[in-house]
Amino acid sequence: MSAPPYRGEGTHALWHVSEDSMIERFEPRDGRVWAIDTRHLPLYWFPRDCPRATFWAVEETTDDDVDRFLDGDRSHRVHVIEPAWLEGMRSTQLFAYRLPAATFDAEDRYWISHTAVEPSQCIELPDLLALHATAEIELRIAPKLLELWERVFASTLDFSGIRLRNATLAR
Repeated sequence: MSAPPYRGEGTHALWHVSEDSMIERFEPRDGRVWAIDTRHLPLYWFPRDCPRATFWAVEETTDDDVDRFLDGDRSHRVHVIEPAWLEGMRSTQLFAYRLPAATFDAEDRYWISHTAVEPSQCIELPDLLALHATAEIELRIAPKLLELWERVFASTLDFSGIRLRNATLAR
């Protein structure tokens, strides 16, 4: 399922996000080059190792879960990090590489190419907090991210959890 659109989303494209500004070619790792589409690009507006829980409503989401997690707004998108990562959100510089779609196949929310890919564009993403604010994606800070994650996982929301093994209580 797809996340809801965000303000300023732009047209569909495939992207790879990195802290490295000098990538000229993406070589397959374990036989794959991974990409994300524009709709799901905000899932990567974080320092690479930052644990995050992201969630939103889908058709099956109950009104109770919308009230509990999304402040009663079905179009709301929420991203959550731990307090320790706030400084990284302020200081990390990311780069979004636009990738040609020709060799990619869709696999859930991700896109996979089994051959090397050269990016057609590199866009600097200098202010991760401003990206969230401009896109009208709420960024929450939760001291107990994994406890929140368990509640989201058990809910009727759609979600994505990335780098959760790096969460404070996971160490």
